[in-house]
Amino acid sequence: MKRPYLILCLVLLIAAPGLHGQKPIKVLEDSVQFGNYLYPGFNITIPEAGFDNVLKNWIKLQETGTKSKVQTENGEMTIFGAIVKEISPAPVNIYSRLMNEDTLSRLLVSIELKKDQYVEAAAGDLQLTSAKNYLKEFAKSQYIDFIKDELAAEEKILRDLNKDLGSLESSKARTQRTARKQRGTVNDEQEKLLVKHNELSLLSNEIINKNNEMMAMPVGAGRDAMATQIKELEKRRKKLQKEISKGERKINKARSAIDQADKSIPRNENEQSVMKSKIDAQQAVVQHFIDKLNTVRLY
Repeated sequence: MKRPYLILCLVLLIAAPGLHGQKPIKVLEDSVQFGNYLYPGFNITIPEAGFDNVLKNWIKLQETGTKSKVQTENGEMTIFGAIVKEISPAPVNIYSRLMNEDTLSRLLVSIELKKDQYVEAAAGDLQLTSAKNYLKEFAKSQYIDFIKDELAAEEKILRDLNKDLGSLESSKARTQRTARKQRGTVNDEQEKLLVKHNELSLLSNEIINKNNEMMAMPVGAGRDAMATQIKELEKRRKKLQKEISKGERKINKARSAIDQADKSIPRNENEQSVMKSKIDAQQAVVQHFIDKLNTVRLY
């Protein structure tokens, strides 16, 4: 009973370094630099999500609903006439830069409502809050997509482990069926051999008696007929002996299969025990990512 528990603990210890809890998404008011100037804007942290995916999705979001395209120069993105109804009923200009900082992507954004007028505290709390929520929802969606990919990968591992366990269970069931069948074969053949041995004994006695009888007969047609009869009995005995040898080989083969099954079943059960411990550990990993996903959804 202790061994599977020990294996489960070891698996969890091995997996633990790869289990990251959810990290905060931060949307801070900040002065952000584009070119040689500072502008009112926002500093957003997007945990864990891949830089390339975040960049692609950020550009796609800015271009949604407008014919304008994001222009990029020296890592700085600009789009004029972006449609962001969550922030303003009128088109806005967005200046942004995305930076890769190992375990997170940092997005710097400045939103220009009209010439030299930016979303900031001076623009009003409602518009400022709307901009923060808009940027936070984008960051949240990127983090959620990343966690979903993590969860999908771990769920696949769990499915594969369950598939392996199913294969072990099927293998054990097949081995047990084989063992039962071979035991039936042994019983059937032993019963047949008992009959054949009795028949062989009677036939051997009959041959001895016929031989004795023939030896007492004078040379002639009668003795020749008896010799022919004894010859047919010998053929029957030889055939019976072959059938007995075949039955004995069949029993030996069946017993060998039973012996192999009796040895393989405990090994299979031990492998199942190990596999179940791995599944328990992987279920804990999957649950961790489910909890992580649900927590981030509530951000």
